[in-house]
Amino acid sequence: MFKDERRDWILQHLTANGSVRVTEIARTLNVDPVTIRRDLAALEKAGHLHRVHGGAVPSSGQTTERQTTDPQLTLKRRIAEAAAQFIADGSVVFLGPGPLTQEVVPFLNDHTHLTIITNALGVAWSAAQQRRHTLHIIGGQVTNTANFGIYGGSEALRHIRADLVILEASGLDAERGLTHDHRDYATMARALFALGAQTTVLIAPERLGRTGVISIVPASEVDAVITGREAPTPALWDLSEVGVRVILT
Repeated sequence: MFKDERRDWILQHLTANGSVRVTEIARTLNVDPVTIRRDLAALEKAGHLHRVHGGAVPSSGQTTERQTTDPQLTLKRRIAEAAAQFIADGSVVFLGPGPLTQEVVPFLNDHTHLTIITNALGVAWSAAQQRRHTLHIIGGQVTNTANFGIYGGSEALRHIRADLVILEASGLDAERGLTHDHRDYATMARALFALGAQTTVLIAPERLGRTGVISIVPASEVDAVITGREAPTPALWDLSEVGVRVILT
């Protein structure tokens, strides 16, 4: 897990639980406690939390609803909140690995009767903390790419039923299609597209019109893309022309 993803995970856990402990985070993320202490120090300096003995609590004057002026975290929350609005109560949703999909989970707290399927440990952990929804984890080999995804469960993926699949991507371009930089993620994504469910892609605005290393599917197979309003207009128009619904946050 990259530094920004790890720190975002810490803030999300703090939001959900009201406190975090160094030993617990280090064990869950499989990193050295010294690394977590450095993360907490950086987050405290940015005003996101207050360190206490053994962990951290929200900063004085803050509620457990995370407040941040960090542009990247704000962008993630905008995209995630928009994605959550498209998840209907009572539906079955697959959330793939990645920091954007994990950020969706806190916005599901007011939803009812959801069934969440995932192969991302971060997503599973966040959903389990809510204790509101039915949670299924697809098995496989754990990797340290794309927010601790669990890959290799292709057979299990072929047998799931989902109303909505939410994925991330390294690139999306009308001509060159949906792509990712990691082979295992791309293989997983292709299996999910084969399910025939509604598929929404969450992507950072700077990745629109760009391509990753591995091809997943043509852009026309993507039902909707959610990104930031900072995305380049030509790329957005091109995606609209091939039938992709574009939601800007």
